Amino acid sequence: MDDFFIYSVYVVLLLNLILYSYSFFRKEKANVFFLSYLAFSFVIQISMEVMYHLKMNNLFAVNVFFIGQTILLGLFYNSLLKIKKQKLFVRVSLIACLLTLGVQFLIDSSQFLKFNLFEITLTSLLIVAYALLHLYNMLTESKRYYYISVGIIIYLLGSTVLFLIGNLTPELSMDVKYLTWMLNAFLSLVYQFFILYDWIKSFSKKALLT
Repeated sequence: MDDFFIYSVYVVLLLNLILYSYSFFRKEKANVFFLSYLAFSFVIQISMEVMYHLKMNNLFAVNVFFIGQTILLGLFYNSLLKIKKQKLFVRVSLIACLLTLGVQFLIDSSQFLKFNLFEITLTSLLIVAYALLHLYNMLTESKRYYYISVGIIIYLLGSTVLFLIGNLTPELSMDVKYLTWMLNAFLSLVYQFFILYDWIKSFSKKALLT
């Protein structure tokens, strides 16, 4: 069952990458930063899978993923927001986040090779804040990337809570930790389906004709 969720995520992620690439290169519709995020996610996910099978430590790739995800989704939401104060908030908070993590890694470089809960929590909550800003704006604007933003909020909030439960509670049994890991894989799959549904609603031929 665990392999089913993992490989299903890879398949749907690859499908999303293909569909959004088509919409960007052929239709010039998809956002370049979100497309870059999908491509980056696919490369990192496959790289971590290969390292796992080669019995290599892939935790540094996890840290690279969370930092890259924050940068690309931060740029994505910065490109969507139209209010100057909101765009300034995204830029300043993104830079502050990266500087904070940079200082942490300078003080203790070994954190880059560990499961960094501080990094995961900080970056995830920051992206959720950007998504909430975008959802708030859509109360009076057209719903661009609406389902993606909803998916991001559900996935990152749920995933962060699961990471914290699984890693800050050492007395939990292995069965419970395995359950949190499975739930995270399930949330990741749900997130990819939100991205796919957003493409269907926004970029498919039927959506463009309506």
